[in-house]
Amino acid sequence: MPDANAKPESRDLTLSRIVPVPRETVWKAWTQPVHLMKWFCPVPWKTVECDIDLRPGGQFRTLMRGPNGEEQGGNGCYLEVDAPGRLVWTSALAPGYRPFIDPFLMFTAILTFEGVPGGTRYSVRALHKDAADAQKHAEMGFEQGWGAALDQLVALADDIGA
Repeated sequence: MPDANAKPESRDLTLSRIVPVPRETVWKAWTQPVHLMKWFCPVPWKTVECDIDLRPGGQFRTLMRGPNGEEQGGNGCYLEVDAPGRLVWTSALAPGYRPFIDPFLMFTAILTFEGVPGGTRYSVRALHKDAADAQKHAEMGFEQGWGAALDQLVALADDIGA
């Protein structure tokens, strides 16, 4: 059972950087499958499928494929969609707010994109039910993986455009 008294920071993972990309471009990169598939997971992995139903209760689904053919899917539900500055989705719920029985990794992602001089303050906060799940996600490479994916987004920003 989750410890309701645990400090939130022991259950959360965060990443925040200022990137030289307009926030409208960051928004497009996160909300249009054609763009998201080009940067979403660190090379040599590739995002080979992506479905986005960009509305609260809508689906956020990806399928990633590794260099040896291994696959890892992710499926979730948007909780909040506030263009162009905030996306909130969770892997705990399927589209239509239906609970998942056993998601691969259960967390809620809060993404904020704040326009700043010269670009965007890009912030991610991944909320987990307990410190053990946060640690598992950290050990899977949260900081390195999300950071590498963000670097890939930045490298493709001119192709995405505002």
